[in-house]
Amino acid sequence: MKRFALPLLAGLLAGTALAGPAFAAKDLVVGLPDNITTLDPADINDTLSQSASRTMMQGLFGFDKDMKLIPLLAESFTVNDAATEYTYRLRKNVTFHDGTPFNAQAVKTNFDRLANPANRLKRQSLLAMLAETVVVDDTTITLKLSQPFGALNNNLAHPGAMIHSPKALETFGKEIGRHPVGTGPYKFVSWEADTLKVEKNDKYWKPGLPKIDHVTLKSVPENGSRIAMLQTNEAQFIYPLPPEMVKMVEANQALELIDSPSIIARYVAMNTMKKPFNDPRVRQALNYAIDKNAYAKVVYRGYAGPLDSAIPSKLGFHVTQPNQYTYDLAKAKALLAEAGYPNGFEAEMFGRNSTNFIRGMQFVQQQLSQIGVKLTVTPLESGVETARVWGVEKPEDATVQMQYGGWSASTGDADWGLRPLLWGKGFPPKFFNVAYYKNDTVDAAIETGIATADTAKRAEAYRVAQEQIWKDAPWIFLGVENLLAGKSKKLTGFYYVADGGLQMEEADLQ
Repeated sequence: MKRFALPLLAGLLAGTALAGPAFAAKDLVVGLPDNITTLDPADINDTLSQSASRTMMQGLFGFDKDMKLIPLLAESFTVNDAATEYTYRLRKNVTFHDGTPFNAQAVKTNFDRLANPANRLKRQSLLAMLAETVVVDDTTITLKLSQPFGALNNNLAHPGAMIHSPKALETFGKEIGRHPVGTGPYKFVSWEADTLKVEKNDKYWKPGLPKIDHVTLKSVPENGSRIAMLQTNEAQFIYPLPPEMVKMVEANQALELIDSPSIIARYVAMNTMKKPFNDPRVRQALNYAIDKNAYAKVVYRGYAGPLDSAIPSKLGFHVTQPNQYTYDLAKAKALLAEAGYPNGFEAEMFGRNSTNFIRGMQFVQQQLSQIGVKLTVTPLESGVETARVWGVEKPEDATVQMQYGGWSASTGDADWGLRPLLWGKGFPPKFFNVAYYKNDTVDAAIETGIATADTAKRAEAYRVAQEQIWKDAPWIFLGVENLLAGKSKKLTGFYYVADGGLQMEEADLQ
């Protein structure tokens, strides 16, 4: 058995400050691009709703502002050499917002709920390998797995594994998504239409936090309206900031621009089971036909970097590939001719109907026209796109030719950057392998990487997987977008992290 001690977070042993004079309430307003879908982390597919839930809820683990794994409700753990049994020592003297004590039984209730396929929760795959949860005592729980899984703690750090009050689960049942009760820094107040309100948890287990009294998360889809809220101090943070509005933030002395790398990969998935994309020469040709630097400039106004492997550079176990698909029209045309398409071909590409997605698809369409590839671009409302991808039970029935998309691996680990998207056993509707890509070498490497907790063995497995995927090119590897946001200079301790999520625990207004 290997034992790992997890460092106590700074300040946990610090004494509480003496009472001082009363101050005006600190109220924070955050401008969001879309509506929150639910506040049940186990049933959330979008990063925005995960961020909203994170204000109130926590898991055994989480990530710091640099996407490094940190302990939250777990203090230490042991794992056997086979990576099939993990035992966690839990943090003591923590209570849920409704007064229910946090303990091993609460963890068991939540994890059993998430792992049960009958509950049809969107994040069930995070604990699909869980065979049994054993309550050892109030502060100790053992998770027994049906197969080796070396990235379990990363999965438990995913927002989808955050923990509800078991009393709230029993009281609200399927309506828990509108009645969140967690152990986090803020407590639920209300959620109506486009506005979520939370308030300070005075009994939070980290002394001195939170420093904000009330947080309002307001959905403002129109870009201009969000920037106006920031400029008038109606909001103190807005995201995402459209690249064309960066100069407006930079010109305002009261505001600050956030511009940092992300782990949000942008790519075009090609259905490798259908002609002409079943030929790797065609897929490689399309990669050579795209000017990636121009993509960053046109689609993101330069606020994007290269996708130089199958996963972004800030993701664990990333390996930069030596033979990049540099812009080379002559090489692209030669590969197409070699594959039997000297005059190109026609195909359809679909994606979301947002401004940035449409801009990206149109760029790809223009670029590929230079080698005779004529694309029909089909923007789809998110529900329609979801139905088109997930409404297919068999790969041969899929209508996908090319899909413009993106992915953020919110576990911070290579496993979640590869397995859902490029594992040969992960075709829709099970996972997100819209390229219907299958390679035995890649499958074996992905399975090896997740079957051990040995870092060196995992690194080698993911090196092999990335190398083969890059060669096979099931995607057009477009880029990694930067995180752009605007905030008031009076706001500190508020983080826009690499997976596109928000962290507000340490936020303060000066």
